[in-house]
Amino acid sequence: MADWSNPSSLTSSSPAAGTDEAITKTNRVSSQLKAIYTENILPAEKRYRYDYFYESPFLTDVEFDAKPQVMLVGQYSVGKTSFIRYMLGRDFPGARIGPEPTTDRFTCLINGPEERTIPGNALSVHPDLPFRGLERFGVSFLSRFEGSQLPSSVLRSITLVDTPGILSGEKQRVNRGYDFTKVVAWFAERADLILLLFDAHKLDISDELKSTIDVLKGHEDKIRCILNKADQINRQQLMRVYGALLWSLGKTINSPEVLRVYVGSFWQEPLQNMDNAELFEQEESDLMRDLAILPRQSAVRKINELVKRIRKVKTLAYIIGYLKSQMPTVMGKEKKQQKLIADMPNVFRTIMKKHNLAPGDFPDISKFSEKLKDTKFSEFASLKMEQIQLLEDCLSRNLPRLMEELPSEKDTPETLRAKMADGADAINVPVPSHRGKFGKADPGTSNPFGYAEEDQDNYWALEESAERLKASFEALGPVGGFLSPQVAKEVLVKTGLQKDQLRQIWNLSDIDKDGYFDHHEYVVAMFLCDAVIQKGRPIPAELPPSVVPPSKRSFMKDANSLF
Repeated sequence: MADWSNPSSLTSSSPAAGTDEAITKTNRVSSQLKAIYTENILPAEKRYRYDYFYESPFLTDVEFDAKPQVMLVGQYSVGKTSFIRYMLGRDFPGARIGPEPTTDRFTCLINGPEERTIPGNALSVHPDLPFRGLERFGVSFLSRFEGSQLPSSVLRSITLVDTPGILSGEKQRVNRGYDFTKVVAWFAERADLILLLFDAHKLDISDELKSTIDVLKGHEDKIRCILNKADQINRQQLMRVYGALLWSLGKTINSPEVLRVYVGSFWQEPLQNMDNAELFEQEESDLMRDLAILPRQSAVRKINELVKRIRKVKTLAYIIGYLKSQMPTVMGKEKKQQKLIADMPNVFRTIMKKHNLAPGDFPDISKFSEKLKDTKFSEFASLKMEQIQLLEDCLSRNLPRLMEELPSEKDTPETLRAKMADGADAINVPVPSHRGKFGKADPGTSNPFGYAEEDQDNYWALEESAERLKASFEALGPVGGFLSPQVAKEVLVKTGLQKDQLRQIWNLSDIDKDGYFDHHEYVVAMFLCDAVIQKGRPIPAELPPSVVPPSKRSFMKDANSLF
């Protein structure tokens, strides 16, 4: 058997470009979800005026195709914009940071070939972006909404949404010129992850923040809390602050489960207090892992959100149908309508028992009653059982069949590998990792001659080769430290190896499965190509531990745990 743990010289390649767009699993799921929604759900939404009663516009095709969204919410000066800078590893157009309220608008960060800001009115009519529904909030909001476009390896996989800092006092709400909480609710419905940030020095929850948290009801599974700037207090103070935050959240969020709270200092600067450096490093690693796997979960999240919408549409159909059936045909319509609105709790109870519906599927009774006052029950559509059956088919057959295409515990190792190796389920977001801020040296930097082979945690057999190939990697024009799939493909094709061999080499080299090559993955790929071409070695089934870069070994452990 060939000795893969002792590499020698490597070859280098020249830059190139090409095109190779593959239809991923998420794309296939999205196209099927679009068909299910358009054929089975949209007609019922229109018939029973879902858009009016839930203040949620009908879904468009672009929303099904959209990248996962991460929304950051918090009071001013909690570090939302600094967190985004840390994620991207750079500034972005329109960013302003300071101790005073600086972010006065909603900012969506999107990937693009050039740096620029896009005004909100133009962004809302962009055919390829899922922001058309924001038009309903009017010009006053759109003038405080903008897009920030920049080339970023992180934004290739996700979209980040920065929100204005939340202030206290009724005056601030009035002066915004739009309903802040309704806009947050719109983004929350479409977000895959909601980061709720708090400053360790100001844990008070203002009225507007409480109202904002209230509109996040129903999205608790998406919320992650961040206790930021925790390095500015000592260990004893941190324990008290953490307990106070959980107490405040317990009073604000009506949930029997405790929200996940990440503690640390989420920006690139070194920690001011090293007492809790190890804890902060572990917390940051956990949070970054949550963010890194978002694209893998995108398909499941889209199905989950559609299921919630179907259940609400079905319940609304029963309510509207019942109210219509109770109306007299000729006289007394207005009086009967007022009586039904006043008796809405009993109406809900009757419908729930008759059709065996869950209480959580019903709309908020006070808001729904207010909406009903501006309608005429006699103009409502009657209940159409054919549409109810279509909704039931979605829940019992169509969506479960779609879920079978995604990885599950019932899969054999072979089918799981096939599912995980295809498309977006194998994508990770290239999140930052800065060991230096925690008082630790990055791998290979503490000793200019590298680590000894006995140090299995830090030794990398390709360390010297990585130094030699640094110049050739930079010559390929990496964006944000990553080679695009097109450039990386052309580099491998130029080696002259067979397509099957290149496919195996790609699978082994793209360790984090994000579809891009960073410097270390590029080195591994060149090493494998060189070993096959110059030494005639067979391509191994898996990489030896010594060939895997230390920074990537956590991905190998995660992959092995799946099987």
